[in-house]
Amino acid sequence: MRKIRRVEEALANYLSQELDVARVEVTDLLRIYGGASRETWMFTARWEDGTGTQCEEHLVLRKDPPASLLDSDRELEYAFYCAFDGTSVPVPRMRWLESDGSILGGPFFVMDRILGCDANTARILEPDYDEVRAAIGRRHYEILAHVHARDWSTTRIPELLDPPSPADCWKRELDHWESVIDEHELMPQPIARAAIRWLRANPPPPPERVTVVHGDYRTGNFLYRPDGDIYGIVDWEMAHLGDPIEDLAWSFMEAWEWARNGLKGGMIDKEEAIAAYEQASRMKVDRDALHWWDVFSGVKGQGIWLTGAKNYQDKKSGELVLPLTAYWLINFQDEILLRSLGRGA
Repeated sequence: MRKIRRVEEALANYLSQELDVARVEVTDLLRIYGGASRETWMFTARWEDGTGTQCEEHLVLRKDPPASLLDSDRELEYAFYCAFDGTSVPVPRMRWLESDGSILGGPFFVMDRILGCDANTARILEPDYDEVRAAIGRRHYEILAHVHARDWSTTRIPELLDPPSPADCWKRELDHWESVIDEHELMPQPIARAAIRWLRANPPPPPERVTVVHGDYRTGNFLYRPDGDIYGIVDWEMAHLGDPIEDLAWSFMEAWEWARNGLKGGMIDKEEAIAAYEQASRMKVDRDALHWWDVFSGVKGQGIWLTGAKNYQDKKSGELVLPLTAYWLINFQDEILLRSLGRGA
């Protein structure tokens, strides 16, 4: 409770300076657990503006932790959010980006909170979503098509990130995640290594164009309601430029089949999802590319879980989600990889 009070006071002081008001009251600070790379907190801020009007905002804080499941660039994540503000991809509005780690114990950014939504991976499986679950699934893939249609060249993204050529998309990502496994494995990873050898020996066909890739597009990273619509795509910490099929394959990974009934994200049949995506994007999904990125998703997933385990063992973080995720998913990810390698295109 004392820590919560200190954070509320520090946030209040920061916001009073940013808003140029005498006093801001911060209340209802609550940590949202989950997420791969940043601490997420929600809170309410109240103040009186220069005209005497009483203001109230519901906000979300995303702060760099000492260690996490992956390393990511906060400024780049902020830029990806901003790139979709006012577009057909629903995202929360960004408010402030702060690089001074002394204010809250780590750099952070603040964004609007979208009220009245669910995000939990289990909530969408409950009975009151039975009638709209498939519709939310279709909407999920329609929005993904809009993500990939965004002209990123008109945004700040190219200032922060060098785009790959279409032919190099696969190699850039595979090189990165192989290096993550090299750095964080606590014991040999023969299945992941076999998958990496297969991926290098069988490169995918290049995409028609390089697009924004969300990087973690799945149930749990969007905000939805029982009316069957989606109101926010969140958690852009792994966003980059690359092959759009990467997002599609990641969303199909078996680890996200929360109901264990074969429905992708617990919502929709794979072929129905592909059809929704193809209709919205007006692009045909290359099944050879989809298979390659399916195998790649297993390697990427293993890199994330191994990072969490290593950071916990090295005492860089005491967050129990790190060993819990590693215990739950490392062996399961090996099983997924073996099935992916055995499926073929």
